[in-house]
Amino acid sequence: MSNELKYIQMVSEKEKVEKKDKPEEEGREARKEKMEVPEEGLEGEVESRESVEKLEEKPIEFRHRVRLAGVIVDGNLDLVRALMKIKGIGHRIASTVPVLMDMPRKKRVGELSEEEIDRIENTLKNLHKKLPPWMLNREKDFETGKNLHLIGGDLEVTQREDITRQKRIKSYRGIRHSLGLPVRGQRTRTSFRTGATVGVTRRKR
Repeated sequence: MSNELKYIQMVSEKEKVEKKDKPEEEGREARKEKMEVPEEGLEGEVESRESVEKLEEKPIEFRHRVRLAGVIVDGNLDLVRALMKIKGIGHRIASTVPVLMDMPRKKRVGELSEEEIDRIENTLKNLHKKLPPWMLNREKDFETGKNLHLIGGDLEVTQREDITRQKRIKSYRGIRHSLGLPVRGQRTRTSFRTGATVGVTRRKR
């Protein structure tokens, strides 16, 4: 074999060896680049994780006074008893509202978040859409003809307007209101007596 052929074989074998070694080195470098993450990205991820953990761990602050539908309520009361403090809401409606909202009845009002209080107020405003007419306190409104459930100041204003209208048209109920006498058929011989009390008088013989 000539020297030229020997040289060519040696060169070809060197090239083969270099080709085998190169992909491994390139693969290692690529892996290192993938593993190397910029410090800014790591810091951002750490900060985001910490913020999420803080939000999850942060408890809701208990409030001793809560404003619910315009009424300041004791925060230690449960949801049903707190709702009954609002004018126009009795035990039946107060027991129904937690069921409509899928909330526990015994949860204290001071533990509720602002979003939950907003949900409760929206539910109270839209009771006529969620309850049957016989559960509402204003069936067939005089002006609109709709079934409504009034609470708070709206209920007081509407009651005052109804009594004024009855007095103006001089209906039986309006006359009784104007005289200050009971309207719903109660007896007045012994009840609702005002003025000076008179004792028993005996006949003169």
